[in-house]
Amino acid sequence: MNLRGARRADFAHLHAIATRWMDNDVYGHVNNVHYYSYFDTAVNAFLVERGVLDFHQGDIVGYVVETGCSYFRSIAFPDVVHVGIRVARLGGSSVRYEVGIFRNDEDDVAAGGFFVHVYVDRRTGKSTPIPDPVRDVLSSIRMTSDPSDGQGA
Repeated sequence: MNLRGARRADFAHLHAIATRWMDNDVYGHVNNVHYYSYFDTAVNAFLVERGVLDFHQGDIVGYVVETGCSYFRSIAFPDVVHVGIRVARLGGSSVRYEVGIFRNDEDDVAAGGFFVHVYVDRRTGKSTPIPDPVRDVLSSIRMTSDPSDGQGA
């Protein structure tokens, strides 16, 4: 997965997040740890907005099991980041998102990465199939080139 050269139009959903003063590090740009927070916020906000994530009471939740990020251009407070998300792989109990971070109104990706959720039963902590309503929402932002047939992990 290399998102260098990705553009806003490559992502099915965008979520805006204002940077904060505290996001900047001593070098004057957003510290890398905050990018992962942006990933998490954008993905979960998307799921909440679509009505398929109840992180307080839901029986089934997605746990983050893997992430990665590559940085291409700096972002700094007071920029607004626009986080593009799309589903790269939709398995039986897991989903792999690709995420693009865009600075203000720029079309070129400033950072790109991935984010993997495994769906688990909240009570047991064991993986469980992605519920159909969640699968339908995830399919709405699925990359058309995903060869997955929805089977497997």
